[in-house]
Amino acid sequence: MQPLTKRQREILDYLNEFIQQHGYAPSLEEIGERFGLSSVATVHKHVQNLVEKNLLRKAWNRSRSIEVVRDEPAPVSVEIPLLGRVAAGRPIEAIAVPDTIAVPPEMVARRNCFALRVAGDSMIDDHIVDGDVVVLESRKIPRGGETVVALIRGEECTLKRFYQDGGKVRLVPANATLLPMEFPAEDVEVQGVVIGLVRNF
Repeated sequence: MQPLTKRQREILDYLNEFIQQHGYAPSLEEIGERFGLSSVATVHKHVQNLVEKNLLRKAWNRSRSIEVVRDEPAPVSVEIPLLGRVAAGRPIEAIAVPDTIAVPPEMVARRNCFALRVAGDSMIDDHIVDGDVVVLESRKIPRGGETVVALIRGEECTLKRFYQDGGKVRLVPANATLLPMEFPAEDVEVQGVVIGLVRNF
């Protein structure tokens, strides 16, 4: 990051003081008045430079929306629910075990996520093996070809690639020795879409 100019440092210090005293940010006009800047465009340019240096946040189309970015260390990991076991083979009953697992924050990126431990080898061609933990986004509508955890007839879960053709759903393994499974669409409920993998060596 490029060093701050004297004016940028003054504006940043003023914003810190003003927000601490009032609980909200000054307007661009108030910033201009404080520093003898008659042009709001000039004030906006200073503020935008601070935003680009990740020292301020500013919401679009909202007045007094400036926030000072605090220097907080980024989390090394985040905890998400580990809800049990899912079959990468023939469907087995999902086993709900209350637990959590730590994953990199960039993997989940503020999405609503959970994890399941894999049992079976039907997804080995996608490098998902027995004992791996898959991280899933809680999403009911996958795109064709995405790997999902599907609940079949409200009873059994399986991990497969998802394809839908009209009223039929095909759940396709990533293992050349196994055959796809086909069900009426109403018998299949997608529980989540795989977005990551955790493997313990």
